[in-house]
Amino acid sequence: MDEPHLIDAFGALAQDTRLQVFRLLLSAGPDGLPAGEVARRLGTPHNTMSTHLAILSRAGLARSRRESRQVIYSVDLETVRGLVTFLVQECCGGQPERCAALLDAAMPASSCGPLPGSCQPACAA
Repeated sequence: MDEPHLIDAFGALAQDTRLQVFRLLLSAGPDGLPAGEVARRLGTPHNTMSTHLAILSRAGLARSRRESRQVIYSVDLETVRGLVTFLVQECCGGQPERCAALLDAAMPASSCGPLPGSCQPACAA
């Protein structure tokens, strides 16, 4: 990712409600959630939520698709990958074994397991 896109993405996440929306969509996985459901779960008025979802979409963090009368939002995992890559690119001076604690914190063993429809990976036993 180039620097302007990184700045847009981090800027979009630098607001409480949008960060909550992002985390909710991330937990929903690739199936995403209808915009109304996102608003309901976070207790945010629909018109306010539309603005937040639009900002996340413009920043490349969320994408939408129409299913009948609903607009479904999900996290754009490629953008998330770009953000994470940027953050850890220089981690530990090219010695990945020194970053084990960081990776363990990001992917605790409790999140492991092959879950259908989930973005959680299966962990090696």
